[in-house]
Amino acid sequence: MAYEEKTLESNIVYEGKIFNIRRDKVLAVNEKVSYRDIVVHGGAAVLIPITDDGKIILVRQWRQALKKQVIELPAGKVDPGESFEEAAVRELKEETGYSAGRMKKLLRLAPSVGYSEEILEIYACHNLNRGDPDLDETEDIDIVKMTPEDVVGQIMAGKIEDGKTIAGVLFARNAGII
Repeated sequence: MAYEEKTLESNIVYEGKIFNIRRDKVLAVNEKVSYRDIVVHGGAAVLIPITDDGKIILVRQWRQALKKQVIELPAGKVDPGESFEEAAVRELKEETGYSAGRMKKLLRLAPSVGYSEEILEIYACHNLNRGDPDLDETEDIDIVKMTPEDVVGQIMAGKIEDGKTIAGVLFARNAGII
């Protein structure tokens, strides 16, 4: 059985707008003291909006970390006091302008367990009603509609690299949702 580390001390060493960083002093295996830097993040909701004709609505936006435009599923952080489902409803409207008549949680995902406590919940969104996006003043998002076959093809060809998009789309495909 894997050793369970004991936290000896825990301090926030960085406070940011989207996440904080916590440094934990731990008692590791063989009674050795070690340190773990952990990204503290409130989580995010990820949406797979599916149109009546079976297309998936994705977004294309600049991602500074990769220094390029990325095609990905719409998503956004859970605000303090907000549930994942409330964030899903809000983010779908904000980023795409759509609202969903039916939303179903598909999976809960921990994308980077080695250094982050972030959790993602991925939702399939059906019975979409179109409206106007409500982007943040620093956002510029293009809507991209693709067939599930095209999205999977771009994933398999390495053209879609975003982890939450890969996990969500392949899960939905395997589950027969798209």
